[in-house]
Amino acid sequence: MAPATINHTGSRRLLARMRDVMAGEGADPAKLDRIVTLIAGDLVAEVCSVYVQRAGEVLELFSTHGLAISAVHRTRLRVGEGLVGLIAAQARPLSLDEAQDHPNFAFRPETGEEAFHSFLGVPILRGGRVLGVVAVQNVTPRNYSEEEIETLETVAMVLAELVAGGGLVSRDETRMVDGIGMLPLRMEGMRLNPGLAIGQVVVHEPCIEVRKLVAEDPEAELQRLRLAVDDMHGALDTMLENSEGEHRDILETYRMIAEDAGWLTRIEESVASGLTAEAAVQKVQSDVRARMNQVSDPYLRERVHDLDDLANRLLQHLTGDIHLVGVAEGDSDIILVARSLGPAELMDYDRDRLKGLVLEEGSPTSHATILARAAGIPVVGRVREAFGRIEEGDQVILDGDHGQLFVRPSDDVLTAFMDTMEIRSRRVAAQAALRDEPAITRDGIEVELLINAGVQADMTHFAETGADGVGLYRTEVPFMARATLPNVEDQTALYGRVLDLADGKPVAFRTLDVGGDKLLPYWDPGEEENPAMGWRAVRMSLDRPMLLRHQLRALIHAAAERELKLMFPMVTEVAEYDSLHDLLDMELRRAQKRGVPLPSNLSVGVMLEVPALAFQLEALLPRINFLSVGSNDLFQFLFAADRGTPLLADRYDVLSPPALNFLRSLLLQGNRAGVPISICGEMAGKPLEAMALVALGFRHLSMSPAAVAPVKELIRSMELSPVARYLRSQLKGTDHSLRERLRAFALDHGVAL
Repeated sequence: MAPATINHTGSRRLLARMRDVMAGEGADPAKLDRIVTLIAGDLVAEVCSVYVQRAGEVLELFSTHGLAISAVHRTRLRVGEGLVGLIAAQARPLSLDEAQDHPNFAFRPETGEEAFHSFLGVPILRGGRVLGVVAVQNVTPRNYSEEEIETLETVAMVLAELVAGGGLVSRDETRMVDGIGMLPLRMEGMRLNPGLAIGQVVVHEPCIEVRKLVAEDPEAELQRLRLAVDDMHGALDTMLENSEGEHRDILETYRMIAEDAGWLTRIEESVASGLTAEAAVQKVQSDVRARMNQVSDPYLRERVHDLDDLANRLLQHLTGDIHLVGVAEGDSDIILVARSLGPAELMDYDRDRLKGLVLEEGSPTSHATILARAAGIPVVGRVREAFGRIEEGDQVILDGDHGQLFVRPSDDVLTAFMDTMEIRSRRVAAQAALRDEPAITRDGIEVELLINAGVQADMTHFAETGADGVGLYRTEVPFMARATLPNVEDQTALYGRVLDLADGKPVAFRTLDVGGDKLLPYWDPGEEENPAMGWRAVRMSLDRPMLLRHQLRALIHAAAERELKLMFPMVTEVAEYDSLHDLLDMELRRAQKRGVPLPSNLSVGVMLEVPALAFQLEALLPRINFLSVGSNDLFQFLFAADRGTPLLADRYDVLSPPALNFLRSLLLQGNRAGVPISICGEMAGKPLEAMALVALGFRHLSMSPAAVAPVKELIRSMELSPVARYLRSQLKGTDHSLRERLRAFALDHGVAL
């Protein structure tokens, strides 16, 4: 049902009654008991129950109207157990007309709930975190309406404030205390941007407390919201005018997210349901965070941090509490610690003093990480419980090279790292001096080093990387950043700008790799059990050919009288490639018929990610101009191991004999057919792996921009012949990994790892 058709009169009436209870006398448990009775009456339900999440991911029944009172504080469910546990695990509503038929139904005899059939439950969310579950039940089977579901979600917003207030469960119950104090502490995370930094901690806490949740005049609240949105857009426009280079590129994408009509409409709907404008912003953002936590694609997950930033800025404009959270007193170097960070929030801080960034969340594709990378700021992400274990003012050593932190370090550790930083600064300077030098081994073998890119920020400093071109340009990133499908004109301007920034060096444009769990904001193809192997990339393009044809049209226009390299991702069979090339031929004929200048040279390639395609190379290679091996997906499929699952991180190694022999077989076939084969993905950008690839015979490597300098230094330090002989001698073995043997050989032969 479309949101505009929902009648919010009932939810407003219920919220008004809840507001009176919250403002009245009595302890929080008594208020909760009165509220569940109100909810049951308003929704005409025989049962209303509230479960609160306690330490250890346990959901405890705290209050009920309709179930056995003796079950309160006795009935407990683990997160994921039963219907209530399922709601907490998925952070999504669940509506059933026959609850006991659901496979997750867990019978608790002490509650007396066997008499009830229908069930509706929603998560109690605050800041994207599940605090509990509120559920209603009826004796007779019943299909709960969209209005009733939304009413219960709105009620849960108010309950979240009651639960978080500390009157039901102590705030200290789940707080981490280990590591707090003056003892040194080592913490591990994910390397997002290499480098070393030392500084004093500044904790990033931009959240504004919303005190008034229920609106007295929804129309007035809606007007306040729209004025605040206009003010926020104006402030972002001013920030854009004062930015340039990579900062402007990122902020332009961020500004488009701020104009996302769907996000703003959901906030307006929450206001219409009876919440204040501030409470509506918080409710929608909590829901967005909870839903995005279920998505595995890192780029999409990181977009929620941009929305967090925007939500906080919108709250500032609503409350009038507009301030720069990044203005910290003093003149010491700072290490910023945050749960998450939007790009504009990062720019609030003094760039001269900001030396490092620690994130509880974060990924290489987040806008804040990209900006930090461009500014040379080391970043460590996925640091668990950083907020609970690091305090404002702590001294921290941030080791971005190895993804670790040293909090409150001893003098010995501090001295050792300062010496390391001095050595590193000299090495970085030496690598920078190699920027314009070729990547050539000591025995005269030249290797082409290319970069992977996905936003214009990656291209702004392209010349500074010393790369020979762009081996992979991910064209889907601008599609995912926009609220609507970009038209041919917008795409043409974007691709033309990328070619301009490449300044004559080759750029391999990968056509759209979306679908599966990499969803477009304006396109919902439905859920899939295994998105990585689902309806994505060229599978989607062939089923929706105009989407691909428009992109090909824009690329042809952008590359008029220039070289154009096209690469199709996720190709599974030769027939699939032929169909894709037919669409390209249609667009070439169309351009020629209309007098559009064609590219001066057109190269068409394929990204080999599906192992099945490796067995069809004899037929494929004569049809293509180049082949790029997508090592990330290829090895995940080859070894049947999800690379995003921590438990499988060490189950296979790309430096194992089977992996290297597989790559060698691809290379030999390409050499026989005269088709160049490149490697793109994380493997190509790691020095030890790059050494193995060059020793196998690969002469084209594509990597992140930051990896070019260290890989170039490695190549120029190695004599290829002895490394290649040693590697060949190891390929017949059955070892799990050759990593340590190759590392020892490199160190013994003076190779710069």
